[in-house]
Amino acid sequence: MMDTRSRLIDTTRRAWLLRAGAGSLALAVPALGIAADVTDDSTYDEAGTLKAATDFFGQTTEGLAQVIAKAFSEQGRPNAFIRGEEVSAAITAGVRYGEGELVMKSGATKKVYWAGPSVGFDLGANASKVFVLVYKLPDVQAIFKRYPGVDGSLYYVGGVGLNYQRLDGVTLAPIRLGAGLRAGASVGYTHYRPEKSLNPL
Repeated sequence: MMDTRSRLIDTTRRAWLLRAGAGSLALAVPALGIAADVTDDSTYDEAGTLKAATDFFGQTTEGLAQVIAKAFSEQGRPNAFIRGEEVSAAITAGVRYGEGELVMKSGATKKVYWAGPSVGFDLGANASKVFVLVYKLPDVQAIFKRYPGVDGSLYYVGGVGLNYQRLDGVTLAPIRLGAGLRAGASVGYTHYRPEKSLNPL
């Protein structure tokens, strides 16, 4: 009689534990979904990025929407961007100087200056705005390095140019309007600094 009762208690206990485990798992699934949403909150979505770029440039074009869509399809969601202005000039060999503000999705901001040489088929001079998408930047100080341009990454459509710079897992994607006149400037590297300098190297 006692053996039968013990077996019944054990069976009931196992059934209760299984139900409790299933309930905990069901509660954990939405929690995991919430965690994924929190991770997404650390990056910019495509619509918000296009609006920020449009507001910054003061205009929207089909080309701007296309290059941002291309960057998102190839690199994913950025966790920062730089809004800035630059001047550049070249006769085969060129140089570029710029300054702007780095804005991370976390809310951190930092003043940034940059300069860099360029080589290639290039001729002309211009002053322009530049909007840089920044991917996988761990903190604001990590931007201060020399980022080489990625060969063959220049993409130009509808008066808007995009190219990639990459170093140590961080990718920068500068976007410029009217970039076709200075396509060669995408070759070389860009040195991002915390202070202004006339040294392009």
